[in-house]
Amino acid sequence: MALPTFDTSLSTYLREIQRYPLLSLEAEQDLARRWRDKNDSAAFEQLIGSHLRLVVKMAKKAGGYGLQMADLIAEGNIGLIDAARKFDPDHGNRFSTYAIWWIRAAIQRYVLGNSSVVRLGTTAGQKKLFFNLRRLKGELGEFDDDNISGEAVTSIAERLGVHADEIIDMNGRLSRNDYSLNATVAQDGEMKWQDTLVDESVDVEADLVGRDELHHHRVYLQRGLSELNERERDILVRRRLTEDRKTLADLSEEYGVSRERIRQIEVAAFNKLKKSVRGQKDQ
Repeated sequence: MALPTFDTSLSTYLREIQRYPLLSLEAEQDLARRWRDKNDSAAFEQLIGSHLRLVVKMAKKAGGYGLQMADLIAEGNIGLIDAARKFDPDHGNRFSTYAIWWIRAAIQRYVLGNSSVVRLGTTAGQKKLFFNLRRLKGELGEFDDDNISGEAVTSIAERLGVHADEIIDMNGRLSRNDYSLNATVAQDGEMKWQDTLVDESVDVEADLVGRDELHHHRVYLQRGLSELNERERDILVRRRLTEDRKTLADLSEEYGVSRERIRQIEVAAFNKLKKSVRGQKDQ
């Protein structure tokens, strides 16, 4: 049986994935070995299908960024498939333990490229605070979005190993109305942010080197895009390389194909682009 897609609706998809039973460790390892050793596509499909609910669970945790749940699930499924292809059952681990990292990474990449949040820096301290500040404030009884007490700042600084001024700055950023088109973000999500803060301490020499590298990257990108066909290039650019990014649903309606087909074209085009850029760098 074929894996379910979003050709109908999200509710239908959620019902369809229930048909895959949860697997015991022994059954899971047997399927993984059949795929690895015999290239058994039926075993691969069953291994994937039995973990589609895990993707849905993780996609829900990444909610609150103004993104379509169907798109988050579709991106998580890409991570799940990658995990199944690379999983080694001989290590004795459950597949879900291994796959969760691939699923999360795929969803993070999608949120990074499509989130409506105002782009902020991604220092280690800022990442910790973005992921944890709201939750820790709640635990400490700090329910005022705009303010945070000195005692709470001290406690959070000790727990996360960050500076007090970083906490105060991040609290202010998170409380601003223009921070997100959707003010409620997932407290237990682990999303990364785009790094657009300029390091004002960079010296002239480093700045010139950085500009030269940026120029080469742009050249590599343009050459790689030129190697794609018109449809691949259009879908990839509008899904990942523009400010006003389109959803799978938008492009599905425009091209008259399923959202799953749009996703497949996007992934294939992105892989071609990566291969092209790497080849140019190696020359």
